[in-house]
Amino acid sequence: MSEKNGAAPDKPDVEALRAEIKQTRADLGETVQALAAKADVKARAKEQVEHAKQRVRAQAAEATGRVREVALQAGGGTEVPVAGRRVPVALLVAGAAAIVGVIFLIRGSRR
Repeated sequence: MSEKNGAAPDKPDVEALRAEIKQTRADLGETVQALAAKADVKARAKEQVEHAKQRVRAQAAEATGRVREVALQAGGGTEVPVAGRRVPVALLVAGAAAIVGVIFLIRGSRR
């Protein structure tokens, strides 16, 4: 029937409306938090720096492991063949440490 005939229009349930409003507010709050996180450039930059540090540390550990492996393969001697020459193990270790140090310095100065 129509409203003109005296029949009351279907009113939505008040509790259902309140529940819908509550859900909409919760969804809106989550959306605002997600947008705020994306807009926080400083926090995102710090996160990227931490990931870069972790990658550098992993690469340094891998390089150190390779240097040790080469030193052990040389029979525990004090020299390792590199490009046809015999190079002291201490020099190789010092070189690897210097490379790792330079990488950390470069990464640290980019902050």
